[in-house]
This record gives sequence, structure tokens and C-alpha cells, in this order.
Amino acid sequence: MLGPLDLLLFFGSLIAVMAIGLIAARRENTAEDFFLAGRSVRWWGVAGSIFGSNVSANHLVGMLGIGYSIGFAQGHFELGAIAALMLLAYGFLPVYRKLGLYTLSEYLGLRYDDRSRALYAAIVIVVVVVQLTAAFYIGSRSLGLLLSETPIAVSYTQGVVALAIITATYTIFGGLKAVVYTDVLQSVLLLIAGVVVAGLTFAQPEVGGWNGMMAHDLARPAVEQKMHLYLPPSHPDLPWTGALSGLLILHCFYWSTNQPIVQRALAARSDSEARLGIVVAGFFKLTIPFFAIAGGVAAAQLFDARLPGHGIDPDAAMPELIKLVVPMGYGLMGIIMAGLIGAILSSIDSMVNSASTLVTFDLYKKYLRPDADDSSLLPLGRWVIAGLISGSAALALLTYDPTGGGNFFLRVSSQAAHFTPGLVVAFALGMFWRGANRHGALAGILLCPVFSFGLVALYDQLALQSPGLVQLLGDRLNFLHRVFLTLCLCALTNWIVSRATSGRPGDDGTGATKYTFVTLHGSEPRALTAVLLRIVLLAVGLLGLGGVVAAEVVNPQLAAGIGAVATAMIFVPALRAGQVTWWRNDLAWSAALCAATVALMFWYF
Repeated sequence: MLGPLDLLLFFGSLIAVMAIGLIAARRENTAEDFFLAGRSVRWWGVAGSIFGSNVSANHLVGMLGIGYSIGFAQGHFELGAIAALMLLAYGFLPVYRKLGLYTLSEYLGLRYDDRSRALYAAIVIVVVVVQLTAAFYIGSRSLGLLLSETPIAVSYTQGVVALAIITATYTIFGGLKAVVYTDVLQSVLLLIAGVVVAGLTFAQPEVGGWNGMMAHDLARPAVEQKMHLYLPPSHPDLPWTGALSGLLILHCFYWSTNQPIVQRALAARSDSEARLGIVVAGFFKLTIPFFAIAGGVAAAQLFDARLPGHGIDPDAAMPELIKLVVPMGYGLMGIIMAGLIGAILSSIDSMVNSASTLVTFDLYKKYLRPDADDSSLLPLGRWVIAGLISGSAALALLTYDPTGGGNFFLRVSSQAAHFTPGLVVAFALGMFWRGANRHGALAGILLCPVFSFGLVALYDQLALQSPGLVQLLGDRLNFLHRVFLTLCLCALTNWIVSRATSGRPGDDGTGATKYTFVTLHGSEPRALTAVLLRIVLLAVGLLGLGGVVAAEVVNPQLAAGIGAVATAMIFVPALRAGQVTWWRNDLAWSAALCAATVALMFWYF
């Protein structure tokens, strides 16, 4: 049973979050204050808000559940994010900030036309609603399981309503500044909670610490081992071929072209503080595999030992684990519940604020009231937030079964991925290829879901006629393979249509001249080509090194060292050209982050 200290810490954290948000609300007087925090956020605020927005309850609970049911391969969802964070910091963000954007769809409007801008806003709002609904579902489900045997037990419906009310209390009035400040607090609570649960799990005698878990895993038959990052191409959930292709594309969308994440960097005080915040958030990301995903692997070992034949659903693994390993009455449960609820709130508040920004600027101000000022934009933004929270909470009650099974994290990722590859192509070609035009961008975005759903149907037909294909890639087309193939088709469509329609009336090249990376960043095309060539050569070299490890010519630990050094070396030319001492240079920290990531990708090969 929860003790007084548990309840004090739990409710105290909720009150603190709402208080911080409401205090921040007193200073939100303009649209820039409300939607971009007055562009005054320090690097630590950018880092905490990006991390808190990403690592929500559905993320944390989902990661542990997949670690429990599938294994450490889920770490690709964290490790692969680092490449996309680098793309944001040094590729896309300089352009976004140079243009002084409120929304990323504004860039598509400037580079192409209003059709692409409106499509982006509509797609991202739909994706946000899907993710919000999932956040309410997993948050309420986890809360109900944790409190099921306490005096403050809540039903699924009560949990959804409570989360909606708490989030709305400060998000509606506080704007992005309230979101950033509360996200920082919630990120700290989340890390503490995650580390405490993982520490208590590893401390169980049946697990025997990290070394005991690794030894227990290695004692299993090879096909049952979970502490490996790379699963066969035919794996139904996380094939390595998909992790190194389609998943990287999803990362590029989520971290580089996704309004809820990038909006935090747009709100930074300066370009350097934005970059540093992004890099620090990346270091936080590297902790997730060790306490969430590996914690799930340890949980599976613990359940096997104490609850043989348990049959615990992956989405319920974390709450059940907490009840099993956390002692009551010492405040630990209060801290963990505070971290879990904080993760839920930080996800919800970030998404609704960003979706409100899109609705306000890309739909209302653009099409309904172009002359709207702060006196009308601020109230509208708050009403949109209220509507999104209410609607998503209602959808969570109507569409999710709180007793359902499966890995919902992968389901949500798969659903959103039907629409996002076309947007990644539009942004990437728009910034780095002058030949991309409005017709090509529109065709790629519109045909993206057609390609995505069509590939699924096509694969099903081919699988019936080709046993070899099934043996190689599985009975069904994995969604990560689908994403990669869809992006290729969207890129080809964009290229063909852009080339076919170049020189038509209305395509005078103005967008290509003014809104590409080379022009806005002031870089020489030759210098950009040299950087891209170094990255391509590094990727090819790392793939070759992986092949050598797979052939058991080199052990994973030696390969980890070689890969880390090679990765750090590509930053050397830029570091030599810098005028800032290394400990103040975000490039130096980026080199360390990327080297550490590559080392981990080989170490747990």
C-alpha cells in the first residue's frame, strides 16, 4: 500500500508542475511569447523539453515492454535518433532559424507553395492526434495498474479524464514557456524514476545485476537471446535491415521535420544554444536503452523466475514490474509515479501546443484572417489546445481497449509512417536540391500513402508466389521496409515530376534560389559536397565493418573502438576551422555523441 511519503511526493509533483505552468502563464502577452516562448529558451531548456517531449509515458512504457517481449534491438529507436538530431542541428535548423519560422510548414510554403504547406499542417495534426490518443491510453492504463490496490485506485475512464484536466490546467494558459519549464522538471523526474526501477530490477537476486543479466541471456539458445541489436531481415517487428533503412527515415521525420520537436529549437535564444540543447538531448537519449530497454530484458528474466507461465502483456510489463520490485512506504513509489505521470504530461503538453501553433498560423491566419493580431491569435490558440485535449481524450476512451495486448508503441509508429516519408522527401530535396519544385513536392506528398498501402498489398501478392521472398523478409512486409521503399518511390516521383515541369509558368526558380541550404547558410556547394562525401564514406565503411563482425573475423568490442574513432575523425576538419575552445564547441560534443553511439551499435552487435 502507498505510504504517506509516496502520496506526498506524487501529489506534490503534480502541484509543482501545474504551479510552474501557471506562473509562466502570467508573462505570455504576445503570439511569439505563447507559441515560441519569446525565442528566449536557454540550452538546458531546449534539451529538457526535447527529451521530455520525446520520452513520454507511451515511449517509456513501450520501450520497456518491447525490451521485455523482443529485446535490446529496440535500442535502434534511440541510437538511430542521434543521426537525425545531427541532421537537425547542422542541416535543417540553420535554415529554419534564418527564416524566423513559427511552423515548419511555413518553409514548405516559401520553398514550394501553399498546397504543400497546408498538407504538412494537416498530416502533422493527424499524427499528433494519433499520438495524443495513445498517450492518454497508456498513461491511464499504467496509472490504473499502479493504483489498483490502493485507496486512490482509478478506472481507465477516470485516469484519462484526470490526465486531460491536469494537462489543460497549465498548457492552455502557459504556452510554450510553461511547456518548456515543466518539461525540464518532468524530464528529471522521468530519469530518476527510470533509473530507480532499473536499479531495483537489476538488484534482484534472480537477475544478479548487469553482468548476471548478460550471463543469463548468453546461456540461452542463440535464437532466444535478447541482448543483441541486430535481428534477422525476416523478423516481424525489428529486422536489422529495416532498422538501418526505414527507421532512420522515421527518425529524420520525427527529429528534423516534426513541429512538436523542432519548435523547442526554434524557441532557443541563439543558434549555438539551440545546437547545444539538441546535442545534450542526444546524450540523454543514449541512457534509455540501458534503463528502459535492458530493464525490460531483466524484467523478462525476473518474471520467468518468480511468475512462471505469467503471460504478462508487454504494455503492462512496466506497471507489473514496479509492483513486483518497488517497496511500499519509503517514497520510492511516489517518485516513480511522479516520473511516469510527468512523462505523460510532458508528451501531451508538447504535442497540443505545437498542433495549436499549426492550426493558428497555417490554417486560421493563413486562410481565414490574414490580418489577425495577437489579441485574436492567443485566444484561438488556447481554444485549439482545449479542443485537442478533449478530442484526443475522447478518442482514447472510444478506440482503445485498456485490456488489449500487443506492442502498441510499434502499432502507433506503423500507423503514422503511412504519411510521413513524402514529407521527408519534400524537406530534404527542397533544402539540398535546387531542381525540386512545387509540382514535384505536391506529387510526392499526395502519393505517399498510396505507395505505402499499395506496397503492403503488392507484397502480399508476391509472397503467395515466392517462398524465397517470404524466407528472406517474412510473411508480411515489415513497416520499416515499407517506409524505406515508400521514400524511394516518393523521391523518384518528386524528381521525375520536378524535371518534367521545370520551366513551366510560375516556376521561375525563385524558391530554389532563395530557400536552399547553400543560399541561406552561406555555404559553398563544394564544401557541402565534401561533407556529404565524408558521411557517405563513413556509412559505407561502418557497414563493411559490420559485415566483418557478422563473419566473426573481428569481435564486436574491437569494432566498437574502430567505429568510434572513425566517426570522430569526420568532425576534425570542422573542429580545426572553429575558433571556440573545445569544451564550448557544440561540434566537439557532437563528435563525442556520435562516436559513443557508433561504439554502442557495435558493442551489442
